[in-house]
Amino acid sequence: MLIDAHLHCTGDETTRDVLRTLDDAEVDIGVLLAPFLSPGYSLADAESLTRANRHLAKLVKDHPDRIVGFAVVNPTHPGAVAELQRAVDDGLRGVKMVPSGWYPYDDAVQPVFARAAQLKLPVLFHSGIFIDGRSGRFCRPSFYEVMRDHPGARTALAHVGWPWTDEAIAVGLIDRIHGVPDAHAAFRFDLSFGPPPPYRKAVLQLALEVLGPGLLQFGSDCFLPCSGQQLRERRGWLEDLLNELQVGADAQNRIFSGTAADWLGRPFSKHAPFKLGSGRWSPVCC
Repeated sequence: MLIDAHLHCTGDETTRDVLRTLDDAEVDIGVLLAPFLSPGYSLADAESLTRANRHLAKLVKDHPDRIVGFAVVNPTHPGAVAELQRAVDDGLRGVKMVPSGWYPYDDAVQPVFARAAQLKLPVLFHSGIFIDGRSGRFCRPSFYEVMRDHPGARTALAHVGWPWTDEAIAVGLIDRIHGVPDAHAAFRFDLSFGPPPPYRKAVLQLALEVLGPGLLQFGSDCFLPCSGQQLRERRGWLEDLLNELQVGADAQNRIFSGTAADWLGRPFSKHAPFKLGSGRWSPVCC
C-alpha cells in the first residue's frame, strides 16, 4: 500500500482527474485537502471555505477506499465548530488548519480542536514558514503542544516544521521518552519537503534517528489537477534520500504507508512489502 498524505485541491479537479493521477502514480490512497490557496478561496473568507469543503465532499463521495477528504477550517471564524461538524457529516474524514493571524494556543481556537478530538479526527497543521511569507511566525512547532490537551485528535505537522526542524523533532520526542507506541502518538510529521534540497538529507537523518519511521509519513504536497509523473517525481526525491541513508525496506514501508494508515485509522499490514527500484514502488508478488 502507498499513501500520499498531503495533496492539495484547487477546485479545478474532478474525481476522474484525481483517480487518474493516483493510478498513474501507483498511489493507493490520497489524502485531499479542500482548496484554500487557489483563486476564489481564502482562509480569511468563511463562505469560501464552506464552498471548498462542499466541493471536496462531492469529489470523494463515491471513492472512500481511494481518496480521503480533509476539510479546511479557520478556527477563529464564528461557526467554525459547526462547519467542521457539517463537513464531517458530509463525508470528510479529517481537517487541515493553517495558523494565519492566530496562534494554536489561543483560547479562541480550542473549541475546534476539542471537536476534532471528540470526533477522533486526523488533523493536519501547516508548520514552519508559510507560503505567504508573513504567517510563519504563527506556525512554530512548539505552539502545537497544546494538542496534547485534546487527546483523541491525531495530529500531523507538515514539512517537519522547517526551518524549526529541531523544535519539531523535540515535540515528537516526548512520546518517545514516555514509550508511547507509534499508533497512539500525539504527533506525526509529514515529509512533504519544506526544507530546501541542501537541508533535506540532514533533516531526514535526524528525524529518523530521533523519532523513527513510525512517526514519519510521505506527502507529495502536489496541487491537483496534476500528472501522476509529478507525484512519482516527488516520491522519488524521498526514496533517493532514504536509499542514500541505507534505510531498510520495513522502515520505508512505514514511511510510505504504515504511519499514515495509523493516522487515518486504516488497517495496515507490515507484511505487505515493497520492492525498490528506479525511484518507484512495486508490490512484491507472492
